[in-house]
Amino acid sequence: MVQKIKITEQYDKLIVGIISGLVLPLFIGLIIFALTAHGKSMASYIERIREANIITHAITLCVFPNIAVFLMFNRFDMLRALRGVLAATILWAIAVFIIKVL
Repeated sequence: MVQKIKITEQYDKLIVGIISGLVLPLFIGLIIFALTAHGKSMASYIERIREANIITHAITLCVFPNIAVFLMFNRFDMLRALRGVLAATILWAIAVFIIKVL
């Protein structure tokens, strides 16, 4: 007998949360780049951000949408995936801390 698995059960995995928590900020960063680069290359855009000393601000802005994913997983009671998003967000926070200290 074939057992139906709800979609929330299918995607309620730690790895799904980690991947979404790591990839979403990168995707948001690409969107911000596309909207604000004004024809510059990715390398020169990142160099401009580094020279302006706002790289940690940019990372924080890109990680902010993880809150929406976190709340969505919470709403659908997908606690394993929720933990993955939280872990990925903590990794981003550690990266920001390391960049600030250096």
